[in-house]
Amino acid sequence: MQKRFLIFSGAAGALAVALGAMAAHALEKKVDGVVFTLRNLEVFETAARYQMYHALALLALAFLSEKLDAKMINKAGYCFMAGIVLFSGSLYLISTAGLMGLSSIKWLGPITPIGGLFFMAGWVLIIVSALKKRS
Repeated sequence: MQKRFLIFSGAAGALAVALGAMAAHALEKKVDGVVFTLRNLEVFETAARYQMYHALALLALAFLSEKLDAKMINKAGYCFMAGIVLFSGSLYLISTAGLMGLSSIKWLGPITPIGGLFFMAGWVLIIVSALKKRS
């Protein structure tokens, strides 16, 4: 599991940096108030920020699996991975849909909070892992 988490963490972290830079440089210039708004840019930046937070958390989990309950840590890691894909991924698509010529992606809206629930579940599983380890 450590290797899988490290690989995903590295890829997610690198992608978060790249997408954050894209937001700061390329997308900022696309704000026109119609197709791509300031709110779209903020949503995109939120996606990149949460992706980076959880890429770093996943990196930490790769090393915590030896110190805490490995089964719970692995579940937490998979929750973070799912959260990155669902939460950040859906926000990237929703915020840039107009720029990509996509008009009917409203179905993605409910996916974002599901990704958020995966993030929260991952954090709760870390708590459970710590409590199990003490027992």
